[in-house]
Amino acid sequence: MAERIPAIKVLLLPKDTNALGTIFGGVILSHIDLASAVEARKVAPHRYVTAAMREVEFHAPVFVGDLVNFYTETRRIGRTSITVGVEVEVERWSEGHRGERVKVTEAEVVLVAIDAQGQPIPVSPV
Repeated sequence: MAERIPAIKVLLLPKDTNALGTIFGGVILSHIDLASAVEARKVAPHRYVTAAMREVEFHAPVFVGDLVNFYTETRRIGRTSITVGVEVEVERWSEGHRGERVKVTEAEVVLVAIDAQGQPIPVSPV
């Protein structure tokens, strides 16, 4: 079985933490948004805006020093939209962990292709 390649990979830092010392959910959402756009651009090279973020589920916390992988898959191509599934998995390298992989979040993102005036345009896969 081939190893999955993440759309993006991020090392999160203390500036990304909340009062509990874990990574803000909003930081993770921001990276999910970016990863979904990377996936959409593979389908067709347009500008995209996020129309919806659905079924976001946080399964486990993310800690400072975790290497966070954002895996994507195109789930649906509509006339002007692309639906992307994003699975977030961390590699824990903190004390007591040696690259342990943990699925922490998953989401579904709907992106709409737009023209220079911000109007929806048809997605034409390459």
